[in-house]
Order: sequence, then structure tokens, then C-alpha cells
Amino acid sequence: MKWCKNNNYTITYNFEEFKPKLKETSKKIIFLTQEEIEQIKSTDLGTKSYLERVRDVLLFCCYTGLRYSDAFSLTRHDIKNDAIEFVTKKTNDMLRVELNKHSRAILEKYKDVPFEKGKALPVISNQKMNDYIKELGELAEINEPIRETYYVGNERIDEVKPKYEHLSTHVGRRTFICTALSLGIPVQVVMKWTGHSDYKSMKPYIDVADTIKANAMTKFDMI
Repeated sequence: MKWCKNNNYTITYNFEEFKPKLKETSKKIIFLTQEEIEQIKSTDLGTKSYLERVRDVLLFCCYTGLRYSDAFSLTRHDIKNDAIEFVTKKTNDMLRVELNKHSRAILEKYKDVPFEKGKALPVISNQKMNDYIKELGELAEINEPIRETYYVGNERIDEVKPKYEHLSTHVGRRTFICTALSLGIPVQVVMKWTGHSDYKSMKPYIDVADTIKANAMTKFDMI
């Protein structure tokens, strides 16, 4: 209708006064705790060996903060000594992310495996990756109940699903950010790694990290 107005078609413009008030809820940040990462690492895949590469790529994102699109495009030429340097697919930013022992070990595992276009990791399609990550999470018993609240019109919908059903490729990036902040790494440093340009976008993660720290303090009560 706005197109019609801009192109001089004769219509009534009452629609411009329509301003719906849609109810929204804040979206919960789903990430993996260190305990859950260890569960995923130690899970016996049995006959589901096809999940091994999915697990490696997911863990690589958990230890570097890369988006799926950047992990998919990462080539061996992007590996510079103890860091990876690449231009992000989403924002075209040039990022440098230093490697740690976990991310370095995964790259080392696949350094002699030939992938098309010189890629560094065995990343499959996003849709398949999402399906397999859920399957991996279920196998690793990532079963914590997660409540999701949303609105359809004015009707409130509450759903409780096991955590593995909420897992996707983006959980790796979220896990990296939450873990880094909870370890006390300055937010400015984390933003350099992830390419976030403003503090506002990091605020939800900072709140999560503060909660992790508060819960961790209770461990002193056990000694």
C-alpha cells in the first residue's frame, strides 16, 4: 500500500493510522555450559560416526566465536600462525581471532584432509548441521527443560522443550561469548573477536555472564 501511495495510485490512506501494539518477549540466550561442552566431547557416538565432524565444527565455533557462515568459508589460507584472519560474510569486517589449544587441535586434526576450495573444516549445509546438532545434543543428554514464551497475536504461548531441541549452529557463537565474559575477559576484547560494533548488542550476554558468576560463587559454600 505504501508502494501504491509512492507511485500515485488512488487509494485510501487510513492504513497509515493503524499502529498495532504487538506483544513481545525478550529472547532467551541459549548457550552451552562448560559441563555440557564436556558432555558433548565425551559422548560415545556409536554407529553415528557422521556426527563426529559436526561435533568438531560446533566445538570450533564454541572456542572461536565464528558464525556458521564464516566457519563454512574458512580456508587454510586464513590461518596465520596462531590466529585466523578472515572477512566476515555478514558484515564484511576484517577480524583476527587468536587460536587457543582447543581450536588449534581441531584445525590440526583436519590439516591434511582435502576439502574443496581449500576449506579448513568439514562444514556441511546449515540445515543439515542444525538437524545433526540437535541429534548430537540429544545423544549427549543435553536435556535441561527450557521454557519458551511467545505471542501469536495477543495469545501467549508457553512451551517447554529439552535444551537439545533449541540447539543450532548459532549456539557455538553464543557459547563463546558467554564463556569468554564469564572468564573475566574484557567485553572490548570479546567484541574485537566477534565483530560486535556496539555495547548494546553485547548487553544480554553480559547479563548472562553476571548470572554465571553469581551462581559460581555458591560453590564456595560446598567447601
